[in-house]
Amino acid sequence: MLREQRQVAEALLLLDRLRAEHPRFGRLHQERAQCLIALGDGSAAIAALREAVALNPALPACWDMLEQLHRLRGELADADTAAQRLAGLKQLPQAIVVAQSLLADGDLEPAEEVLKDHLRAAGESVGALRLLARIRLERGALEDAEAVLAAILDQAPDYHEARFDYAMVLLQGQKHRLARREAERLLIDAPDSRAFLKLYGVACLGLGDFEPVIDLYARLLAAPCESADEIADLRLWRANALKAMGRGAAAVADYRAALSARPDYGVAWFSLANLKTYRFTDDDIVRMRAAEAAPALADMDRVYLRFALGKALEDHGDYAESWGFYAGGNALRRASSRYRPDVAERCAERLKEVLTAELFARRVGWGADDPAPIFVLGLPRSGSTLIEQILASHSQIEGTHELTEIGRYAGELCGRDPDCGLPADPAALLDLTAAQARALGERFLDETRAYRRLGRPFFLDKMPNNFWHIGLIHLILPKATIIDVRREPMACCFSNFKQLFGTTNQEFTYGLDDIAGYYRIYLDLMRHWDSVLPGRVLRVHYEDVVDDLEGATRRMLAHGGLDFEPQCLRFHETRRGIRTPSSEQVRQPIGREGLEQWKRYAPWLEPLRAALGDPRTETV
Repeated sequence: MLREQRQVAEALLLLDRLRAEHPRFGRLHQERAQCLIALGDGSAAIAALREAVALNPALPACWDMLEQLHRLRGELADADTAAQRLAGLKQLPQAIVVAQSLLADGDLEPAEEVLKDHLRAAGESVGALRLLARIRLERGALEDAEAVLAAILDQAPDYHEARFDYAMVLLQGQKHRLARREAERLLIDAPDSRAFLKLYGVACLGLGDFEPVIDLYARLLAAPCESADEIADLRLWRANALKAMGRGAAAVADYRAALSARPDYGVAWFSLANLKTYRFTDDDIVRMRAAEAAPALADMDRVYLRFALGKALEDHGDYAESWGFYAGGNALRRASSRYRPDVAERCAERLKEVLTAELFARRVGWGADDPAPIFVLGLPRSGSTLIEQILASHSQIEGTHELTEIGRYAGELCGRDPDCGLPADPAALLDLTAAQARALGERFLDETRAYRRLGRPFFLDKMPNNFWHIGLIHLILPKATIIDVRREPMACCFSNFKQLFGTTNQEFTYGLDDIAGYYRIYLDLMRHWDSVLPGRVLRVHYEDVVDDLEGATRRMLAHGGLDFEPQCLRFHETRRGIRTPSSEQVRQPIGREGLEQWKRYAPWLEPLRAALGDPRTETV
């Protein structure tokens, strides 16, 4: 309105305010371009239009203006490119263009309504359905998006773009084996496609198959890359695989190479910190401070840098400033978190109401009776990776990683709370039949087979969050071993606060009050499982393992019906892929340095101590 009233300067000021709050809103850059054209600044208008179409390619007016401006400046190749893009949009139904534009700008509900109206009027087409799947995915309806894409591929099995989207949805759903199968199918027709090779690599990482990925990323790096950002990403991914395989020096070199390509790449700085054994130099800290202070830095890069600086300054003994960066990183992350403590509390109460001793007594003999799975669970940062490494050093036990199958089954049976991902209706477990419980147990054994490459009779699943699902585990896998790893409350809670997790299922860690509340929920729920399934769960205290490694190891193996093997005490010599933040620490002999690290931050942790109250832990 201001522009049409020839108040162009005022219009630009208003757009600057909008840009500060919503920098990825494509149409604001289109409006900026129109204002700049009114001022006669063609170069700035072209820059604004390029920014607009980079964010939202479905803006016909932008391509039209770009074509005209480039022709006026004699830039014919650029003008022809813009004209081709405009012609491509004109060939599409108007509703498709509008829906694409709304999707790009994050207006998901109106985008879906426009598209559904089009599908009702014009009939289904695989292109429109693919767009619907993308919208559903952005709205968080992962299963709906997966179903739509699967239906498309039934109609058009050679629609590679849809198959690529389908594989990406499978990855988001933690269905890595199926995603790799789709990637392999795409690579048959396009063996050199960089996008398909990257897809295959991510699926391999999800399966814990790290070795082929190291060579794959080296191959991609050897060919010309599109940009410095692509180089940074490939170096980062390769470094992550090297780290998982215990090749720390090579991982550091690749993380450093990623930072050479992109100096403000927050996740690469954080990945160095996440090695735990790496020490930053003074020059590193100067560079990280400068990058973190840059006004235009993306929020997630700033989060990563704050956690990296927290670790760097902790190692340098500056605990006050280290705390400031840890707290600042958590505060920024918490601003976008959807975690709700009331949902977690309500879920725990419903589980206790539904899964009673009487219920389990009536269901004796249910499930698949294979004793192969060993579940290591508890809170994150409790020492579970150490326990996993000790047990995986046994000749009869194979280590996998944090498997997501049990949580997925709980979601299928009970629904999933949209904010916390916890079971929405635990009472739905009452409808589970004996046949279904057995089938679900056998499904777990089948779906986890892809993670087992050594052929050992037992295997580990160390997903911490499985403490929510002990009742379900018992119903479908009654002979599985369950070990609850517990750590001193202050040490465990602080370790969670200073650890930035790469997944969204640990969002309780962004505030001391939420961490304390979650810890108490965990204790309460574990007391319930101990009451209704006495003796089912073995409790292992991290401090006891540090004090008496052999005694604790013998106790764990005996609980699983296994003989003691001395190599379990030399766990740090075991070579296997490990993805958790403790991967480098468990490749060293056990030490006591982690027991009291939190005390360095005691002045800032008083609110945590007060919120925890007196969470007494069981010693049995």
